[in-house]
Amino acid sequence: MLMDQDQQWLINCLNASLDPNHQVRNFAETSLQQASIQPAVLLKQYIKKQWNEDEEGFEHPVVASNEKASIRGLLLASLDDPNKKICTAVSVAVSIIAQYDWPEDWLELVPFLLSLINDQTKLNAVHGALRCLALLTSDMDDKMVPKIVPVLFPCLHTIVSSPQTETSALMLPMLQPWMEQFSSILKLPVPSEDPDDWSIRMEVLKCLNQFIQNFPSIVENHFVVIVGPLWHTFVSSLKVYERSSIEGVEDSYDGRYDSDGAEKSLESFVIQLFEFLLTVVGSPKFVKVIMNNVKELVYYTIGFLQMTEQQVHTWSLDANQYVADEDDNTYNCRVSGALLLEEIITSCGMDGVDAVIDSIRNRISESQHQKENGISGWWRLREATLFALASVSEQLLQVEVSAPTVGSMLEQILTDDMATGVHDYPFLHARLFSSVAKLSSVMNDQVTEHFLYAAIKTVGMDVPPPVKVGACRALSQLLPDATRGIIQNHALDLFSSLVDLLKNASEETMHLVLETLQATIKAGHEISASIEPVISPIILNMWASHVSDPFISIDALEVLEAIKNSPGCIHPLVSRVLPYIGPILSNPQQQPEGLVAGSLDLVTMLVKNSPSDVVKAAYQVSFESVVRLVLQSNDHGEMQNATQCLAALVAGGKQDMLAWCGDPGFTMRSLLDVASRLLDPDLESSGSLFVGSYILQLILHLPTQMAQHIRDLVTALIRRMQSSQIAGLKSSLLLIFARLVHMSVPHVEQFIDLLISIPAEGHRNSFACLMCEWTKHQGEVQGAYQIKVTTTALALLLLTRHAELGNVSVQGHLIKSQAGITTRSRAKMMPDQWTETPLPAKILALLADTLLEVREQVDGDDEDSDWEEAQNGDAGDEEDYLYSAAATSHGRPTYAYLDAMAKAFNKINLVNYLVESLAKLAESDGPFFQHLFQSLTKPQQNAVELVLRPRGI
Repeated sequence: MLMDQDQQWLINCLNASLDPNHQVRNFAETSLQQASIQPAVLLKQYIKKQWNEDEEGFEHPVVASNEKASIRGLLLASLDDPNKKICTAVSVAVSIIAQYDWPEDWLELVPFLLSLINDQTKLNAVHGALRCLALLTSDMDDKMVPKIVPVLFPCLHTIVSSPQTETSALMLPMLQPWMEQFSSILKLPVPSEDPDDWSIRMEVLKCLNQFIQNFPSIVENHFVVIVGPLWHTFVSSLKVYERSSIEGVEDSYDGRYDSDGAEKSLESFVIQLFEFLLTVVGSPKFVKVIMNNVKELVYYTIGFLQMTEQQVHTWSLDANQYVADEDDNTYNCRVSGALLLEEIITSCGMDGVDAVIDSIRNRISESQHQKENGISGWWRLREATLFALASVSEQLLQVEVSAPTVGSMLEQILTDDMATGVHDYPFLHARLFSSVAKLSSVMNDQVTEHFLYAAIKTVGMDVPPPVKVGACRALSQLLPDATRGIIQNHALDLFSSLVDLLKNASEETMHLVLETLQATIKAGHEISASIEPVISPIILNMWASHVSDPFISIDALEVLEAIKNSPGCIHPLVSRVLPYIGPILSNPQQQPEGLVAGSLDLVTMLVKNSPSDVVKAAYQVSFESVVRLVLQSNDHGEMQNATQCLAALVAGGKQDMLAWCGDPGFTMRSLLDVASRLLDPDLESSGSLFVGSYILQLILHLPTQMAQHIRDLVTALIRRMQSSQIAGLKSSLLLIFARLVHMSVPHVEQFIDLLISIPAEGHRNSFACLMCEWTKHQGEVQGAYQIKVTTTALALLLLTRHAELGNVSVQGHLIKSQAGITTRSRAKMMPDQWTETPLPAKILALLADTLLEVREQVDGDDEDSDWEEAQNGDAGDEEDYLYSAAATSHGRPTYAYLDAMAKAFNKINLVNYLVESLAKLAESDGPFFQHLFQSLTKPQQNAVELVLRPRGI
């Protein structure tokens, strides 16, 4: 077969690449590599010279249309070539052809590239498509940008939202051209009534947001390109926002969407702009860029907080919507801007505080100038400034330097603006009231009292609803700290006004009025007794008619509780409620939805912290019905409420409760039957959710009666714990065992022996079962009291040095997987694996973790703490203090002893207790303690050493 010169050259090069001489072989390999690139160079030249007749340097003949289509198809099919040089060469050819043919003659180009990007299982194809797009967009003109950005940026946003190593490698070479494109889009002023432009900018901001979040180190060097154009977009968008949304003279496209369902309004664009700025300000790397202009940033942000024309219209017609939007912080431009101000203070410190105060002062002055010049919308800027001030009030109040400045500035605003017409500027007056509520602590007492009096008058006046809303907010905040004189002088008028408001309130405003009424009752003291006959029936009727609404019914219940706790009100309230409640609980099947569960909550509220005669009256009306509900109901919500009700009755009735029906045995059997049902391992966990608190009340308040059932109780508790599917239920059961450990002092070994003697499915005994669950879930125990009880109980168990502790192994630490990212399917096939560790070592680790947690809390809190007391040498004998009530501990515990123990737990210094316990363990058996100590992590060891070092251990 004859060969041409090229074929012969190729064979010679291939043979030479196998030559033992290094120089010959190296020359041949270089020649072959150059040859592999040569076709791409030739193709590039071919396209430039013969593709388009209008191109400078064109050479005949022009490529035929069918040949063009074939070349385009072959090029796109080659974008996934694993050789990066070939892939780049193909991308260059595609981008050159696109300048001539896209989009008119090459409609499938961008959809095809996007399909490659979306299929991220083929990384070569993704890389090729992105490279192609990078080259394509580097040559885009103003006509091409609007065509490609809306379809490309969402796809790019998807890629940069997943910060994998491969994605970083793909993005790095394309970042510079993309940032330049972003810059070119953002540097132009934001146009009015152009949702297409807003949408393009939104996509740019979304991509930039992901860049900063996922590739901060890569983006940092390129970010300076964006800063200037971003500022132009921010400033120019405020001018458009003022005319379109605030003044309403141009179309803001609110409530309109594109064909893909994406909102195209100006508001959505501004929210996206704030979201990006939030990311920038919240990043330590990027916040430095805006530090020099932070005052300007705050100044313009306040401008965006002005109420829009649509909000004014909607809230004027519907006060309920005003309350809902204010309470729920409906996500809008105002809320987004307020979040940015908070982040500025958080990230910029005093520079941020100064920026906010200076900008507020400037905006107030500006609004005053508008007012003096007769500009009708002056009040919007004033209201927005107060809204901004209230939004960051908590942060400002923490900075003592700013408090006097803020107080005097606010007082001046209030004095000036309260003189304006309430009907002319209702939303400004509403904001004045709510601002006083949040910043009263930095204001003059006389000014605060003046506003409290104004708020009392306002709720009874004929003023626009938003003003009454603001007055109610002010009253809720100011009444708790108000002097008794002003309340006594105006309480009856205020009660009357609030009752009138309540009668006409809708569901949204009802919450606010009830909250205000509750604050008024608490502040009214003795006066509340005179209005109880009027208010109680109204609130009870409201509670009954809204009992299925968890929010309103809870609010109403809290008002009733405030009435109950007011002097002279509890007995008339109870006599009003109980006759109504009895028939409901006796016939639960015939009641409307939610009424039974709500009635149980009502009884529980009446019984808690009430005199014995009130508890007895509630018992006589409800006890048998509540017991029957627990034993017969399949409604888990009702069972939970009934359990809490019985726990409250036991806590309030104590031993006396057993004799209230004339048959102590019947009452005790009923209580035990309830315990048996709730501890049934086959009952769904949600039905037993509050059994822990119920059992605890039985043990605390009926200790003599419960002592004879302790073995059966422990058996049932273990079985319920094993079948529980809810962490909260397990934690409550652990608390019971912890209390039983404390009750067994000084014979904790006997309680361990009891557990050992009780079998447990899947474990050597109940003690092993309990400790496996306890050590696994100790970290989930919530509440300072509960943590103290369970942690000190673990220390007691460790101090016994019982032989069984060494026979039990429990869950240690998680074995980290080396398999990379854990997907759902992989998690099912390969569940988490844990080490096993001896129980004594695990208990010591949990005690050390507690010390670490307390130490971390101290680092974040300047107040006196358990740790500081321990470090200052204030540690007394915490165990003696805790058990000082147990003078005769060999007998059965009495209620007085248990009550004293419960109070002692609240006063105990947890760190001191652990120091005492660890010191005892180390002193009694040094080698054993050192053996356990070596199993701790380094931070745990450091925590233990720190507390024991002062004792020379």
